[in-house]
Amino acid sequence: MATAQKTSGIEPIPRYIMPDASIPDYDEILEQLQEYQRSLIGSSYYYIRVENDRMFLCRILPGGGKIFYHEIVDHEKHGISEDDLEEAVCLDTGQLSKEGYHQISPHIESKLRVVLDYP
Repeated sequence: MATAQKTSGIEPIPRYIMPDASIPDYDEILEQLQEYQRSLIGSSYYYIRVENDRMFLCRILPGGGKIFYHEIVDHEKHGISEDDLEEAVCLDTGQLSKEGYHQISPHIESKLRVVLDYP
C-alpha cells in the first residue's frame, strides 16, 4: 500500500480503502471480529495488521450488511504506542484465521474506549 507523505506542513489525507479484489477478504475478517466483543468499539471493529515487519492499527466500519470502509488508524493520535501494538501481537492467540491479522489487546481496547469516549 502506498503511504501518504506530509508535505509543506499539510497533514496527509486519511487512508480509506474500498474493499476490492486486490486486498484480503475483509468480509471474512469482519465475520471473525464480530465474535469478540473487545474488537467492537463504537460502531467500528479494530484489529492489528502486520505487513513487512510493520504493524498497523486498522478499523472496519460495517454498514448496510457489508463493509462500508476500511481505515488504517493513526495509532499514535489515539495514545497507542508501537510497544502496545507489539505486545498485542505477542499476546494474540491466533483466533483470526488470516495470517498477519491479530486482535487488539485489552490494553489497546481500554485506550481506544477512553480516547473515543465509548465506555
